[in-house]
Amino acid sequence: MQRGSARLSAHRDDEMKHELKDLLRSGHPTRTEEWQGSEPAAEDDPQIWRGPVVPGNGERASLADVRLELARYLGRRAFPAAPGELAGALRRGQGPDALVDAVRQLPRAARYANVEQLAAALTDRL
Repeated sequence: MQRGSARLSAHRDDEMKHELKDLLRSGHPTRTEEWQGSEPAAEDDPQIWRGPVVPGNGERASLADVRLELARYLGRRAFPAAPGELAGALRRGQGPDALVDAVRQLPRAARYANVEQLAAALTDRL
């Protein structure tokens, strides 16, 4: 038996979960006051809010967007490195498959010292 600082008993906690189950699954806001809900994305937000930014996904991705997306999955320790090493680091960092594939297609002999150089190489290939 767990003895913690819970305000409710385990039985009451289960009752509340059952009562809220349908409301949480509905996909509608659970707050009654509109101001407490989350804000929708703005027009000037980076593309990553609409999904991963990947070079060659049909529209030209800007250098800043690609750099931001790479920085989400790669740390400073990943550099300097070759494309194969960077693709492995992206894979370990749970990067999107399309981004990993784009990095793998870079020339094998190349080495990148930072995210800026890698992003420039990816956007130049478009």
